[in-house]
Amino acid sequence: MRKAGSVLIVLLLAGLGAAMGQTLPKPLPEDNSAAVNQALADEQYPSAKVCGACHPTQYAQWSLSSHAYANLSPMFNRFEQKINDLSSGTVKYFCVRCHASVGTALAERRDISWGKRSGAAKEGITCVTCHRVGEAYGKNNGARRITPGDINMPLFGPFDTTGVLKAIGDARGFQIQVNPEDPDKPGWLRIHQQAVQSDVIVKSEFCITCHQVAVHPGIKLETVWEEYRASPAAKQGITCQDCHMGNSPGKVSGYARGPAALVNGKVVNPDRKLTDHSFSGPGYPISHPGLFPFSIVESPWGQDTWLKFDYRARWGSDEFEAKVAKDPGSYRFPPEWEKLADRKAAWLQVQANLDRWEERKQSRLQLLANGSRVDGPFFDSKLEAGKPLSFHYKVTNLNPGHNMPSGSLGAQPELWLNVALIDPDGKNIWESGYLDQVGDLADLQSQKVHDGAIAHDDQLFSLQSKFLTTNIKGTDREMYLPINLDFDQLPLIRPGSAPTSLLNHPPFVRLEKRSIPPLGSRLAKYKIPGKLLTKAGTYRLAVRMRGRSEPIYFMLFVGSTLDMQQAENEWITDSHYSVAEFVVR
Repeated sequence: MRKAGSVLIVLLLAGLGAAMGQTLPKPLPEDNSAAVNQALADEQYPSAKVCGACHPTQYAQWSLSSHAYANLSPMFNRFEQKINDLSSGTVKYFCVRCHASVGTALAERRDISWGKRSGAAKEGITCVTCHRVGEAYGKNNGARRITPGDINMPLFGPFDTTGVLKAIGDARGFQIQVNPEDPDKPGWLRIHQQAVQSDVIVKSEFCITCHQVAVHPGIKLETVWEEYRASPAAKQGITCQDCHMGNSPGKVSGYARGPAALVNGKVVNPDRKLTDHSFSGPGYPISHPGLFPFSIVESPWGQDTWLKFDYRARWGSDEFEAKVAKDPGSYRFPPEWEKLADRKAAWLQVQANLDRWEERKQSRLQLLANGSRVDGPFFDSKLEAGKPLSFHYKVTNLNPGHNMPSGSLGAQPELWLNVALIDPDGKNIWESGYLDQVGDLADLQSQKVHDGAIAHDDQLFSLQSKFLTTNIKGTDREMYLPINLDFDQLPLIRPGSAPTSLLNHPPFVRLEKRSIPPLGSRLAKYKIPGKLLTKAGTYRLAVRMRGRSEPIYFMLFVGSTLDMQQAENEWITDSHYSVAEFVVR
């Protein structure tokens, strides 16, 4: 029996479809087999693996991207469930309609696990999420329509259908099945019959739907569009695509050129502008490496099986299996991983995926190098023993398009300076930007600071924005997830009592941005007590810019696992490292 919520969704879609005169997706049957659900999903929204058969370069780039990772991300899934728990489910499909765009279109439950989603619904922001959207929607929080249909349906892109028609004109040579009614031929490919040139997909406005997001109390979770709209890049006509799909991460550097497609080994349109579908950005994966990046070849193991594979213990590696062979009774494996051959094959896959994670790390480092600069140190006091030492660094956002940092949840990305002073004996005598015992910055959100286990970092230079809420007495407090709740038996996210269009923020909640605007700079000022500089001689100041996507306190709040927290700390990226020597007399 179909649930009432699903029936309502289908009725609403039917009314919309009738008004637009368009075909509507068939909702997945909730009580049928997974095979039936998979077949229906494939019929309406082809998987990226189907697209990858003719576009292997684009598939390889996308498969490691944050777009591909959007629904698999364990951090997203933990956060999405937490906010629904807090609001008694009143958030509903708000988050997953961007992160699981196809799953939402198929009317899948929002709380279904990633491993149980159907076909392209597992692929987050997949090929059809963008290339089956032909209308301009504007600022609407992810609510845009993906046109349903099988692989033969037209798609939207930056070019016209000339290349497709060329391939279809030599269907036998390319081994393409042109007639959708023909039975499948081994080795022959089914492709989209047309490519509709879109003037929407090449504009920054196309990205707004998922990158300018505000929940109904008015809290802004994504602010990239409003930053871009007021930026020098927008005034110069530089688009999001120019920086995030070009040759160099985060920098206007032109586009590569090459074949539009490779159909059964034959090139179509050999010299065409190519956009990079890795969508360079600051994000990174913290999932089990057996699950990501995606492979065009289906893995023999599903989500639940992979999560039982202990990659940190290096199951399947020669050194680990040698230990098992010496003392087999001391090692116990889940039934799925009892076979040595399976463990070895899985370890090879994990290693290959971790190698690709390293590609992602290098892209992230290049993005930070292209988008920022740290100058200094500049001394503001005399260099005398026993006297306070004042100095500063200048941090510049070289990005003309948006703030540094920007990105998801507005207040989540962390970017800070870690500065240390080393005395003539090589001892670290002062530091700012250090981490507590669990990996959090020693700021007001650190539990270890509250417990007195570590000193508060009074001189921390951090560009992380913060949500500020007004307490009953009128004072401010930093919050990482402000939600207006009604104090009744059924809490829900309560709309603000005053128009946010007038306040530009919800009542009693505001986002204090500490990020640097496009092409702007900020000074990081420090003062070291004279009692720490008692010796004359050569001192060294070391600095590095550090960054990550999630603070550990927020990960703890949403119930993340220890492995997720460890992975997040392992992904802290260091850039702009330098050491300056100076003499204190």
